[in-house]
Amino acid sequence: MSINILKLARSNVQRLIPYQSARRIGGGHGDILLNANESSKPVFFESKKKSFHRYPECQPINVISSYANYTNLSCNQILVTRGADEGIELLIKAFCEPGQDAIMYCPPTYDMYRVNAEIHGVEIKEIPTIKNTWQLDLSNIQLNLSRVKLVYVCNPNNPTGNILLKQDLISLLKITLGHSLVVIDEAYIEFSPKESMTNYLKKYPNLVILRTLSKAFALAGIRCGFTLANKEVIDILNKVISPYPISAPVSDIAVQSLEIPYIKLMQDRVLDSNNNRIWLIDQLKNIHCVEKVFESNANYILVKFFMFKQVFQNLWDKGVILRNQNNKINLKNCIRISIGTHLESLRLIKELKIFSKEIFEGKISEK
Repeated sequence: MSINILKLARSNVQRLIPYQSARRIGGGHGDILLNANESSKPVFFESKKKSFHRYPECQPINVISSYANYTNLSCNQILVTRGADEGIELLIKAFCEPGQDAIMYCPPTYDMYRVNAEIHGVEIKEIPTIKNTWQLDLSNIQLNLSRVKLVYVCNPNNPTGNILLKQDLISLLKITLGHSLVVIDEAYIEFSPKESMTNYLKKYPNLVILRTLSKAFALAGIRCGFTLANKEVIDILNKVISPYPISAPVSDIAVQSLEIPYIKLMQDRVLDSNNNRIWLIDQLKNIHCVEKVFESNANYILVKFFMFKQVFQNLWDKGVILRNQNNKINLKNCIRISIGTHLESLRLIKELKIFSKEIFEGKISEK
């Protein structure tokens, strides 16, 4: 019976390797969770809405106006979505003909660009970033733009943590103008706010920006994101979005989080996270099992380890949960570490020092 059911699924879905989220692979059992780039500190809200018998607005105007004030954009340039992930999918649904069009993305980067294209039967063109600098390979991008409707780039990039050169992003917008949309995923932009491309929306009609409240705003649990673009793009996306994407409690909390006092609290958390990141990078560089620490502009660090499998498993067994990146292109032996509290960072360094000492003393096999 189950075999017959499987055959009913679309062939591309049968072959699909789903996105492995931190919780989906069991990375929630430890006491120090540094694997999902979430905020290490919670923010507490209470919903002001008490009755829920009516459907919510498709695009709640109070949320849109609050985010418009935050980003200095017009309300008609903003779409509210279930996290930035829904924005990734809506763009493919709206702009790509299955079996005809393609998307382009630049690994190593966020896997949901690939996953959504595969789900919708849209061709994927991978143009890896330049190894170790992780900058865009513009010449190869330009050579492979045939049939590409969407070019996805992440800035700061996940999982490498680097900032893409602004001049490269402008060049990308120029070479794709009239042919493709450039979708810049700014999920982590609050950690490097000066790098945002929102000021370029007026000049480049092919620019689309994805945002979220999941990271710096510490609201991963409510799933609220935004797509920023010119009105023509937003109007098209409004045709394919679900009727009620944002629940009333989510709208309520999102509006509260965008009030000036909470924005100031967010900025304080970002400053604290950035300071912890600087401290952690400095500490990691002095750990014997660490081969290389990559500079980061977000709330995570990419680290290359000697004996990375043993390091990852040893920490996992002790309840310190990190994110394995070894299988991604050009990230052999790499692990991504979210920036936690200072106490969590101290624990991480302590465990890594113990591991390095036990290796030196022969208590842990190097095989």
